[in-house]
Amino acid sequence: MKFSAAAAKTKSEHLRRIPPFKRAEAVGGSGRATGSTFRLGSADVLTGAAAIAVAFLALCALVPGWIAPYSPTEMNTAAILQAPSAPHPFGTDYFGRDVFSLIVYGTRDSLLIGASSVLVGVLIGGALGSLAGYVGGRLDTIIMRFMDILLTVPGILLALTIAAALGPGLRNIVLAIAISSVPGYARVMRGQIMGIRRRGYVFASRALGAKPSSILLKHVLPNSAAPLLVMATLGLGSSILAGAGLSFLGLGVLKEIPDWGALLSQGRGYLTVAWWICTFPGLAITLFVLSVNLIGDRWRDAVDPKRKGRA
Repeated sequence: MKFSAAAAKTKSEHLRRIPPFKRAEAVGGSGRATGSTFRLGSADVLTGAAAIAVAFLALCALVPGWIAPYSPTEMNTAAILQAPSAPHPFGTDYFGRDVFSLIVYGTRDSLLIGASSVLVGVLIGGALGSLAGYVGGRLDTIIMRFMDILLTVPGILLALTIAAALGPGLRNIVLAIAISSVPGYARVMRGQIMGIRRRGYVFASRALGAKPSSILLKHVLPNSAAPLLVMATLGLGSSILAGAGLSFLGLGVLKEIPDWGALLSQGRGYLTVAWWICTFPGLAITLFVLSVNLIGDRWRDAVDPKRKGRA
């Protein structure tokens, strides 16, 4: 007991001589744990805020009439180019239409373009990558060389070329953006398939006489899907940006209710006298892209914890 008391007293005197900001490390690394907990909490707050923003924008796309205070086609000649105010928090445009209502109603087409192009790109790219990685051989060479050719052209330039050739319209713009994203999804899926097809349970299934198609559907694809879905989440923001860019150039959906890119295009001529017409649609695009990227980064860390450690 005397020895323990003396040791405790010596340790206490030693700790008092250590600067306060280093005492936690001397005690046992609790300072590092506290820092990690703080960083984790900050990431959770950002991810939660991003999820709320995405949920709100999704609600705008599904039920815009519940959120928008005015009809997007309602014109008020007495409130043309009115600055942001209580009746019109985002101001009005050159027809007296409420900009906030236009953004809310334009959310549907903007998100539809982004989500549809990602879905089509994942389906086509995932299928091609699965065939290349699982079958291998000459088919793998042909598919991946074609993907390499597409990768030599920047994605937005490829989408612009395809959209210009096909013409404006929802189907054409979705197809243009989807084709430009196929090589990335195909390469990711091929890499996953090539790694998983060498696993022990795949060899065991082959030894038991399972058909190649059964092995692919039951074992290989389910264990390869997570990275592809994470990439699709991160690609949603890029698809929204690409869709807005094509709409800005007049290659988007030609409708009475414009999407976010068309709103930017229509308001650029009034930027010096009515800055709000361009600013708020641009902020809506920025908010959605940042929110989706935050959620995608968080999901990627959850799927691959080692990546977070390397970062």
